[in-house]
Amino acid sequence: MRSLVYTAEIDNRFGSGKVSSRIGLSSPAKLFNQQTSLFDEIRDEHAREPVHCVLVDESQFLTRDQVYALSEIVDKLDIPVLCYGLRTDFRGELFTGSLYLLAWSDKLVELKTICFCGRKASMVLRLDQDGHPYNEGEQVVIGGNERYVSVCRKHYKEALAEGSLTAIQRRIRG
Repeated sequence: MRSLVYTAEIDNRFGSGKVSSRIGLSSPAKLFNQQTSLFDEIRDEHAREPVHCVLVDESQFLTRDQVYALSEIVDKLDIPVLCYGLRTDFRGELFTGSLYLLAWSDKLVELKTICFCGRKASMVLRLDQDGHPYNEGEQVVIGGNERYVSVCRKHYKEALAEGSLTAIQRRIRG
Protein backbone atom coordinates (compact mmCIF):
# COMPACT_ATOMS: atom_id res chain seq x y z
CA MET A 1 0.00 0.00 0.00
CA ARG A 2 1.22 3.48 -0.84
CA SER A 3 1.20 6.19 1.80
CA LEU A 4 2.12 9.85 1.40
CA VAL A 5 3.81 11.47 4.37
CA TYR A 6 3.84 15.25 4.81
CA THR A 7 5.56 17.47 7.33
CA ALA A 8 5.84 21.22 7.81
CA GLU A 9 8.60 22.92 5.86
CA ILE A 10 9.17 25.26 8.82
CA ASP A 11 10.33 22.42 11.12
CA ASN A 12 13.70 21.14 9.91
CA ARG A 13 15.16 20.12 13.29
CA PHE A 14 15.75 16.55 12.08
CA GLY A 15 16.51 17.42 8.47
CA SER A 16 14.35 18.76 5.68
CA GLY A 17 11.84 16.37 4.14
CA LYS A 18 11.95 13.86 6.96
CA VAL A 19 9.65 12.84 9.81
CA SER A 20 11.53 11.50 12.84
CA SER A 21 10.38 9.99 16.10
CA ARG A 22 12.11 10.51 19.41
CA ILE A 23 13.11 6.83 19.44
CA GLY A 24 15.00 7.20 16.16
CA LEU A 25 12.55 6.00 13.51
CA SER A 26 12.28 8.19 10.43
CA SER A 27 10.58 8.39 7.06
CA PRO A 28 11.02 10.61 4.01
CA ALA A 29 8.26 13.20 3.77
CA LYS A 30 6.90 15.76 1.36
CA LEU A 31 7.01 19.31 2.69
CA PHE A 32 4.08 21.66 3.07
CA ASN A 33 3.95 25.38 3.77
CA GLN A 34 1.05 27.80 3.89
CA GLN A 35 0.88 27.99 0.09
CA THR A 36 0.88 24.23 -0.57
CA SER A 37 -2.24 23.01 -2.37
CA LEU A 38 -2.60 19.65 -0.66
CA PHE A 39 -5.72 18.59 -2.52
CA ASP A 40 -4.15 19.22 -5.93
CA GLU A 41 -0.87 17.51 -5.02
CA ILE A 42 -2.51 14.43 -3.56
CA ARG A 43 -5.14 14.20 -6.31
CA ASP A 44 -2.37 14.31 -8.95
CA GLU A 45 -0.27 11.71 -7.08
CA HIS A 46 -3.33 9.48 -6.75
CA ALA A 47 -4.02 9.76 -10.50
CA ARG A 48 -0.45 8.59 -11.28
CA GLU A 49 -0.44 5.76 -8.75
CA PRO A 50 -3.12 4.99 -6.13
CA VAL A 51 -2.55 6.55 -2.70
CA HIS A 52 -3.94 4.47 0.15
CA CYS A 53 -3.27 6.79 3.08
CA VAL A 54 -2.01 10.30 3.82
CA LEU A 55 -0.10 11.08 7.03
CA VAL A 56 0.47 14.71 8.06
CA ASP A 57 2.96 15.48 10.84
CA GLU A 58 3.17 18.91 12.51
CA SER A 59 -0.46 19.45 11.47
CA GLN A 60 -0.79 22.41 13.83
CA PHE A 61 0.91 24.42 11.06
CA LEU A 62 -1.85 23.74 8.51
CA THR A 63 -4.05 26.59 7.40
CA ARG A 64 -7.84 26.54 7.58
CA ASP A 65 -7.99 25.95 3.79
CA GLN A 66 -5.49 23.09 4.01
CA VAL A 67 -7.53 21.34 6.70
CA TYR A 68 -10.59 21.75 4.49
CA ALA A 69 -8.59 20.31 1.55
CA LEU A 70 -7.68 17.29 3.67
CA SER A 71 -11.37 16.75 4.41
CA GLU A 72 -12.00 16.86 0.65
CA ILE A 73 -9.33 14.19 0.15
CA VAL A 74 -11.25 11.96 2.56
CA ASP A 75 -14.69 12.79 1.14
CA LYS A 76 -13.99 13.04 -2.61
CA LEU A 77 -10.95 10.80 -3.14
CA ASP A 78 -11.86 8.30 -0.39
CA ILE A 79 -8.31 8.34 1.00
CA PRO A 80 -7.89 8.20 4.78
CA VAL A 81 -5.94 11.11 6.27
CA LEU A 82 -4.21 10.93 9.66
CA CYS A 83 -2.88 14.14 11.20
CA TYR A 84 -0.46 14.45 14.10
CA GLY A 85 0.33 17.66 15.88
CA LEU A 86 0.04 19.85 18.91
CA ARG A 87 -3.30 21.19 20.07
CA THR A 88 -2.11 24.37 21.78
CA ASP A 89 0.91 26.63 21.90
CA PHE A 90 2.97 27.83 24.89
CA ARG A 91 0.25 30.36 25.76
CA GLY A 92 -2.49 27.73 25.83
CA GLU A 93 -3.92 29.06 22.54
CA LEU A 94 -5.06 26.78 19.72
CA PHE A 95 -2.95 26.67 16.58
CA THR A 96 -4.98 27.41 13.42
CA GLY A 97 -4.51 23.92 12.02
CA SER A 98 -5.49 22.36 15.35
CA LEU A 99 -8.59 24.54 15.65
CA TYR A 100 -10.01 23.32 12.35
CA LEU A 101 -8.89 19.73 12.84
CA LEU A 102 -10.73 19.71 16.18
CA ALA A 103 -13.80 21.16 14.49
CA TRP A 104 -13.90 19.06 11.33
CA SER A 105 -12.22 15.71 12.06
CA ASP A 106 -14.21 12.50 11.97
CA LYS A 107 -12.26 11.06 14.89
CA LEU A 108 -9.88 12.46 17.49
CA VAL A 109 -7.35 10.42 19.43
CA GLU A 110 -5.29 12.19 22.06
CA LEU A 111 -1.81 10.89 22.77
CA LYS A 112 -1.27 11.74 26.40
CA THR A 113 1.86 13.16 27.91
CA ILE A 114 2.47 13.04 31.64
CA CYS A 115 3.71 15.91 33.82
CA PHE A 116 6.49 15.12 36.29
CA CYS A 117 3.81 15.06 39.03
CA GLY A 118 1.87 12.25 37.32
CA ARG A 119 -1.01 14.38 36.04
CA LYS A 120 -1.89 14.74 32.38
CA ALA A 121 0.44 17.30 30.77
CA SER A 122 -1.98 19.52 28.88
CA MET A 123 0.20 22.66 28.72
CA VAL A 124 3.57 23.53 27.22
CA LEU A 125 6.08 25.91 28.78
CA ARG A 126 8.44 27.78 26.47
CA LEU A 127 11.86 28.36 28.02
CA ASP A 128 14.35 31.12 27.31
CA GLN A 129 18.09 30.45 26.93
CA ASP A 130 18.46 30.49 30.75
CA GLY A 131 15.67 27.97 31.30
CA HIS A 132 13.10 30.52 32.50
CA PRO A 133 9.51 30.13 31.26
CA TYR A 134 7.77 32.94 29.40
CA ASN A 135 4.50 33.34 27.54
CA GLU A 136 5.02 36.26 25.18
CA GLY A 137 6.30 36.48 21.62
CA GLU A 138 5.71 34.79 18.30
CA GLN A 139 3.43 31.76 18.34
CA VAL A 140 5.87 29.66 16.31
CA VAL A 141 9.44 29.18 17.48
CA ILE A 142 10.82 25.81 16.45
CA GLY A 143 12.52 23.85 19.19
CA GLY A 144 12.63 20.62 21.11
CA ASN A 145 13.20 19.56 24.69
CA GLU A 146 15.72 22.36 25.23
CA ARG A 147 13.01 24.97 24.59
CA TYR A 148 9.70 23.34 25.57
CA VAL A 149 8.52 21.36 28.61
CA SER A 150 5.14 19.61 28.86
CA VAL A 151 3.46 20.10 32.23
CA CYS A 152 0.01 19.96 33.81
CA ARG A 153 -2.04 23.15 34.06
CA LYS A 154 -1.22 23.56 37.76
CA HIS A 155 2.56 23.50 37.19
CA TYR A 156 2.22 25.68 34.08
CA LYS A 157 0.57 28.39 36.19
CA GLU A 158 3.09 27.98 39.01
CA ALA A 159 6.10 28.18 36.70
CA LEU A 160 4.83 31.35 35.01
CA ALA A 161 3.94 32.96 38.34
CA GLU A 162 7.37 32.17 39.80
CA GLY A 163 9.18 33.05 36.58
CA SER A 164 11.32 29.99 37.11
CA LEU A 165 11.32 26.28 36.60
CA THR A 166 13.73 25.82 39.50
CA ALA A 167 11.19 24.23 41.83
CA ILE A 168 9.82 22.09 39.05
CA GLN A 169 13.30 21.06 37.95
CA ARG A 170 14.18 20.08 41.51
CA ARG A 171 11.07 17.92 41.71
CA ILE A 172 11.94 16.25 38.40
CA ARG A 173 15.48 15.43 39.56
CA GLY A 174 14.25 14.57 42.92
